[in-house]
Amino acid sequence: MTQPRKIIIDTDPGQDDAVAILLALASPEDLDVIGITTVAGNVPLDLTTRNARIICELAGKPQTRIFAGCDRPLANELVTAEHVHGKTGLDGPVLPDPTMPVEDQHAVDFLIDTLRNEPEGSVTLCPLGPLTNIATALQKAPDIAPRIAEIVLMGGAYFEVGNITPTAEFNIFVDPHAAEIVFKCGAPITVLPLDVTHKALVTKQRNDAFRALNSPVGTAVAQMTDFFERFDIAKYGSEGAPLHDPCVIGYLLAPHMFSGRHINVEIETQSPLTMGMTVADWWGVTDRPPNANFIGDLEADQFFDLLTDRLGRL
Repeated sequence: MTQPRKIIIDTDPGQDDAVAILLALASPEDLDVIGITTVAGNVPLDLTTRNARIICELAGKPQTRIFAGCDRPLANELVTAEHVHGKTGLDGPVLPDPTMPVEDQHAVDFLIDTLRNEPEGSVTLCPLGPLTNIATALQKAPDIAPRIAEIVLMGGAYFEVGNITPTAEFNIFVDPHAAEIVFKCGAPITVLPLDVTHKALVTKQRNDAFRALNSPVGTAVAQMTDFFERFDIAKYGSEGAPLHDPCVIGYLLAPHMFSGRHINVEIETQSPLTMGMTVADWWGVTDRPPNANFIGDLEADQFFDLLTDRLGRL
């Protein structure tokens, strides 16, 4: 038997972050969640940390280690997304206040210590929000970069372009300077951009399948997507809400369901007009070396079958 893949989820929950965490925690034979690190993004840090605790308790996994991280981007003022996720970041279901503890260690120090102490190439980082914690760790301890097995992140876009500005996806826009550091660090990177996550739509039929699980997890997930789909339906005219962040975990569990290209991706940090843009050389028109596996498509029905099956375990 192969050992489960060791991962650290770096996150700013957010309803879709919550579903990603649930999917990971429901898959212990495939993924060993050795820690969850929180960062300011969708809502401020105190709420993202609280929400991570709520979700771990909803999953029945209160032993999960949670580390609070950076409360602001490296250089810019914090931009949040309550207009999408509600004032708590988890609006929709009514869930109990969490009781599980937060670890005393800062998330950045946990990342550094873990990557130094675990065997080289054994830990995958899974950022679901702004890349502030990851970049800060790389700045503080450059020696960890070659020890990272892979960075599998949700962020950016090419054909779909922006969702917070005309040219930028939210996670990258919030801290483009952090994203620049991460994309230049030399570790293997796989990117799940809007181009693929907008194909992971929670239609009514798919949300009914969550609700039909008849469990606290299934009901909460259905209520979360009921809440935040109102924003995406109004904005994009889509059938439902895209489940952005669970695509990261779905890729780890079943990479055969996804397809993309190994290309060069640069981050715009200078222009006010295009700040945070992921300049993805999809067509290979530059001589810049590839630095990221940029995913463009997925088998959506297979993805939702996997997601529903795994959520049914919790």
